[in-house]
Amino acid sequence: MSRSSKKSLSIVAALAAIPLVVALAGCANGSASASGDDADKTVTIGVVGKSDPQWAPFVEAAKDEGITVDLVDFADYAQPNPALTEGELDLNQFQHIVYLAGYNVSADEDLVPIGSTAIYPLGLYSTKYDSVEDIKKGDTVAIPDDDANLARGLLVLQSAGLVSLKGGGSIYSGLNDIDTDKSKVKVTTLEASLTPSSLPDVAAAIINNDYVEDAGLKASDAIAQDDPADASALPYVNIFAAKAEDKDNATYKKLVEIFQDTKAVQDGLLEASGGTAVAVKTPVADLEASLKTVEADTRKNG
Repeated sequence: MSRSSKKSLSIVAALAAIPLVVALAGCANGSASASGDDADKTVTIGVVGKSDPQWAPFVEAAKDEGITVDLVDFADYAQPNPALTEGELDLNQFQHIVYLAGYNVSADEDLVPIGSTAIYPLGLYSTKYDSVEDIKKGDTVAIPDDDANLARGLLVLQSAGLVSLKGGGSIYSGLNDIDTDKSKVKVTTLEASLTPSSLPDVAAAIINNDYVEDAGLKASDAIAQDDPADASALPYVNIFAAKAEDKDNATYKKLVEIFQDTKAVQDGLLEASGGTAVAVKTPVADLEASLKTVEADTRKNG
């Protein structure tokens, strides 16, 4: 999932992290019969935001490899996973691991990641300091108060060396998980849309991508953000998802490669995200391991 909706601060929208830009365009007529070994296959992929600039070059690049891609556009995050489960789609690409884990647990399903696309970092911004190192001990940092961004914001602060979370932290971390004796800063929570306006009053603030430009900032102004190489960021990597029985489908794997390796696709992905997307090629085994961990955490905390 890329950018998030400005109008929704629910945990589902926060986890999804892409805008609801178009209405439901249609529904697939059934799953493609691609065995993974033959060319000239039609693969139906569910997305949210078919008009985003990465998709047209992706379809063309796939066609050059003998694969016809049929993109099915959905209006909200709740639809693509059930459609995949029910065989109306072959793949979908709109979500990160946290969102997929939530679906699998709640629906008792076993959809799996077959490849990574990008991570959309959550940034820490300041109008007082040019770097994290300049923040003083005892300063206050603001983070969003919705569950998803609160936990992720704490993980960003921990990665930046500003707080220490008991047990290393997780996607369910809260303020009570901060080890105050080992932390450099104090943390306060605000409604996500208010964190930008808090900047004059705090040392720094975690600002959701939705509100960065509205605050007169650029993504490049962040003094810290998710590190795609950090294990704590792995659950927020966006993915192609498939049914479990299709995880080794060679055609589907080829489509992941096309997405990852085609410059025009990557350029479109960056454009669609306002320059915030960080393309990643995470090993599928790591994606699968992260999914299992997040599913276990979701069951435990559900």
